[in-house]
Amino acid sequence: MLNNGRCVLSSDLVYDGYEYNIDFDDLEKKLAMPQTTLMILCNPHNPIGKIWSQETLQRIGDLAAQYHVVVVSDEIHCDIVTPGKEYVPFASVSQTNLMNSITCIAPTKTFNLAGLQTSCIVVPNAILRHKVNRAINTDEVAEPNSFAITASITAFEKGGKWLEELKSYIESNKQMAHAYIKTYLPELHVTPSEATYLLWIDCSHVCKNSLELVEFIRSTTGLYLSSGEEYGKNAKSFIRMNIACPQERLNDGLKRLRQGIGNYKKGSENYE
Repeated sequence: MLNNGRCVLSSDLVYDGYEYNIDFDDLEKKLAMPQTTLMILCNPHNPIGKIWSQETLQRIGDLAAQYHVVVVSDEIHCDIVTPGKEYVPFASVSQTNLMNSITCIAPTKTFNLAGLQTSCIVVPNAILRHKVNRAINTDEVAEPNSFAITASITAFEKGGKWLEELKSYIESNKQMAHAYIKTYLPELHVTPSEATYLLWIDCSHVCKNSLELVEFIRSTTGLYLSSGEEYGKNAKSFIRMNIACPQERLNDGLKRLRQGIGNYKKGSENYE
């Protein structure tokens, strides 16, 4: 966006020490700015793994329409939710949301097809659809290869049973990671999650600079984690962990995390 000369505003989520919520006063203030024309919504949210409720999506949609702001709903993680939970598509909530939104989905996250470079854009509003069609053709990103088309159709039509098994496995991994961290790393807090295969971990009681922390853990244990700083300044003391892997590998990763945190704390104590 910045490379295209856009002025980017962020309406940061509010963290209460346990979970996140939307600051609707801040959101409305920024939607009301005359130069605001587009809002990007992440649903379910990455990295916190939150499924937005129908009421929340309705409120966002009404505010966006009131201030003539189009909503682009990034729903790429929509298939990966906790068993028994369902995410709510932004466009499904109301006619207002339907006609004032662009929804982006893909088989890439769920079915591990990112290498085929394919995705889908759903635009019910004919005027918006024309603009989107023009834009993706201008940038020459509207021509998926034959493998991508066949793989996407196959995944969506025949991958249901596999997906249900995947969701159960990921949930088992989450429970395993939560239990391990609670037992061996109680100074960390894992944000409650209903979607995605990612853990969003508050490490503020260990380190306020997660970039420094993940680099230390990587160099001393070989474990690769993402620094929260890349998601905004208010996430500087968070780390993101991918748990979409066999449980044997996850167990190894958790042990490396414990080792890395322990070594970092010892180093900090020695420095003090």
